[in-house]
This record gives sequence, C-alpha cells and structure tokens, in this order.
Amino acid sequence: MNAASNALFLDTNILIYANVVQAPFHAQALHAVQTYEQQGIELWLSRQVLREYLATLSRPQTFGMVIPAAILSQQVQLFERRFQIANDVAETTAHLLTLIQQVTVGGKQMHDANIVATMQSYGIYQLLTNNPTDFNRFAHLITVIPLM
Repeated sequence: MNAASNALFLDTNILIYANVVQAPFHAQALHAVQTYEQQGIELWLSRQVLREYLATLSRPQTFGMVIPAAILSQQVQLFERRFQIANDVAETTAHLLTLIQQVTVGGKQMHDANIVATMQSYGIYQLLTNNPTDFNRFAHLITVIPLM
C-alpha cells in the first residue's frame, strides 16, 4: 500500500474549511486544496477523516447550522470520488500500537496518532492541517504543512 511520493494527507479541519463557505479559513483551505490538485499532488483522506467530517457537521458549529444527513452523505460520496481514500486496515493498527509506545499520546490525541499510523500504512509523509501543534510530536515521522 504505497502512495505516490507526491501524496498529501488532508486533516479533517482542512476538509471542513474547504467545503463549508461559512467556516473560518474557507478561502485559504479551498485555495490550498485546489492548488495542490492543480500541481498534480495526490490528495488523501482516511475513513476516520470522513467520520470526523460527518460528526462535526452533523452538530451545531459556531460558524453554521447543522448540515442535513442527506447533504452530508452526498458530500462524502463526492469526496470518495475526488480523493484517494485510505482504509483503516490491520497494518494501520500495528503502526498505531508501535507509535503509542514511541510517542506519548492519550485521550483525543489517539485520533491524531491514528492519522499518522494511517499515513505510515500508505507511505504518505506529508500532512496539511490547520492544527500543526497537534502533530508536532510526530514531526520525526511526517512533514506537517500548516494551512496558515
């Protein structure tokens, strides 16, 4: 399971910002995603990111109302066609178990660790996020590209 060397993983916040006009940083995230696509960079999401997208936008946000399930379903189906999707496989769990022995994480940080484990499973070494500090502990394994 190796991605192209020019692959980039998108964090959930980038997916949300790029697709919700009322979201903060919408213009910046949309521009970044479109620019990477135009450069031929292979953009990746994981099933976890899709679930987080659904979980976030199916509840009220400071920047907008709840998005109806039918619209969220259509959006996720579009993402599945537009982006490469990394599945959570046994190899991902193995990477995660190794990671948590090497890097101190706990609670919600486990979600970030699982993103890194997923990236490792697919040979992806670059992550675009608006929360770079969440991934600093993994900087020896991946390149964190901040949105801002």
